[in-house]
Amino acid sequence: MALYDPIARIYDPWSRSVTEDVGFYVDQALSVGGPVVELAVGTGRIAVPIAEAGVAVIGIDASPRMLAFAGEAARAAGVEALVDLRLGDLADPPVPERVPLVICPFRSLLHMEDEPAKLRALQAARALLVSEGRFVFDVFAPSAEDIEETHDLWVEREPGIFERAVWDESARTLSLSVRSGSVSATFALHWLSLPEWLRLLDLAGFEVESTYGWFDLRPHDGEEDMIFVCRGQSK
Repeated sequence: MALYDPIARIYDPWSRSVTEDVGFYVDQALSVGGPVVELAVGTGRIAVPIAEAGVAVIGIDASPRMLAFAGEAARAAGVEALVDLRLGDLADPPVPERVPLVICPFRSLLHMEDEPAKLRALQAARALLVSEGRFVFDVFAPSAEDIEETHDLWVEREPGIFERAVWDESARTLSLSVRSGSVSATFALHWLSLPEWLRLLDLAGFEVESTYGWFDLRPHDGEEDMIFVCRGQSK
């Protein structure tokens, strides 16, 4: 069973308050005109609005159940012709096409368990791009305050949906559990610092154009969130 299969039914209610990134990624898609590859497309939270803006999306996810919900969302929005959903892995996406933009929203690269795994995913994203194509993604590194305030506590994220964060600062890992009634899942995430991401991006063949601290395009100033806009290095 894929990582997100157990909570596919509650994923949209669980993440309903996460809207701040949608307009940002839609604007990125409109700036190139598509097609766009979205890695870890999930239930289509980003892909469907991109398609509604008129840009074709190839969505990749390892969870069949999440893809099923994404297909339903695309049909409900009347954009199924613009949303091509494919089952696959971040490190080996089933995309023979070369595209002007690859995106990986909602911190999904943190699911790659270590730096070598992250590098493989970055290299796979690089291989999908046309010359000078762009890769855009967001991640985070937690603050000490966030760790202290949330460690090992069950918090009601949305009505009837609870989550618990168990942090390991020495390993820089987060074990995130989600439950609602009989539905539950636990995910492992691994974070890096800004210099470590920059090093991996360079190794993967990217030039970083911009590093933002939030989706309103404010410059990154050392806070938790990191949004990278990268281009493939000229060969």
